[in-house]
Amino acid sequence: MKQKLCTLCLLLTLVCGTAMAQTKTVSGTVISGEDQLPMIGAAVMVKGTSIGQTTDFDGNFKISNVPQDAKQLEISYIGFVKQTVNIKPNIKVTLQPESKKLDEVVVTGMQKMDKRLFSGATVQLDADKMKIDGMADISRSLEGRAAGVSVSNVSGTFGTAPRIRVRGATSIYGSSKPLWVVDGVIREEAVDVSADALATGDVETLISSSVAGLNADDIESFQILKDGSATSIYGARAMAGVIVVTTKKGKAGQSRINYTGEFTMRMKPNYRNYNIMNSQDQMEIYREMESKGWLNFSGEGNNGLYNAESSGVYGKMWHLINTYDPTTGQFALENTPEARNAYLQQAEKRNTDWFNELFTHHLMHNHSVSIS
Repeated sequence: MKQKLCTLCLLLTLVCGTAMAQTKTVSGTVISGEDQLPMIGAAVMVKGTSIGQTTDFDGNFKISNVPQDAKQLEISYIGFVKQTVNIKPNIKVTLQPESKKLDEVVVTGMQKMDKRLFSGATVQLDADKMKIDGMADISRSLEGRAAGVSVSNVSGTFGTAPRIRVRGATSIYGSSKPLWVVDGVIREEAVDVSADALATGDVETLISSSVAGLNADDIESFQILKDGSATSIYGARAMAGVIVVTTKKGKAGQSRINYTGEFTMRMKPNYRNYNIMNSQDQMEIYREMESKGWLNFSGEGNNGLYNAESSGVYGKMWHLINTYDPTTGQFALENTPEARNAYLQQAEKRNTDWFNELFTHHLMHNHSVSIS
């Protein structure tokens, strides 16, 4: 009996020793690389597991029950670069600040401030990522880029400025257009177009944009101030929002020469691209209308084609039938089924490619050279 108890104790000792050997305890300290002070609340995780802990007031951490085969720790903190270190006794980790996030500023036109100190609603857009090839007006590149900013076309005329709304329609009769600021200078509009006139497609809308002549290659970023805090800077003119444009500037170091070339080919439209009837299709509709008695020669008032202001090919045919030439003693068109059918057959084949007559292939090229 005594021998069995000794054997059982030996087995328990071996099992407990094995279990204790499978885990370990890891400790260390996390400090900031910016001021060399302890970092409070930094997350320390065993890589590949959910085991972790946060640092205390002195930047220290101690993690128990770490698997014996664990090799690395992951240390992270908001605003600092995530770091991976090997597990060893008395680990000391120095986290470096993430310069991109800490150095991000808000440009209000009058000043530049740290984004963490700005309490208004704003969004920053990189011009290089927004550029649209073949688009001359830079304001159209804002479409679909920022929440709450709407860009809509109001005219089909080439080059017309779009309607931009940052804070919606703030006034029924007043202007709801945002204020454009380029490098701290307010860009006034050459022509003040009202909200009603803007939707008419008038030629004045071509020059109603404050940034119509600004080169897209010269822009570095857009800053859109979307809330009412912009009125504290620009006054009542900023009630519809402010779009701050920052242009590119030279930087210390080597000189640079940049060239950008754009070549755009715009093809003329074709009838195959649209659901449009040709002359033969149109004459089939006319013949169906004639068979139903809708294309009569005469009638009360303007019901007859002969007296109608716009009567089409059938009205022209009736005029020719009723036109008498005294020198020849004949009518311009004989009123016989054969003559009428021959005239209508000519109209079926009288196709004019108006797209070919009115449009042409257009080659547009744009060149930009900058030296900094």
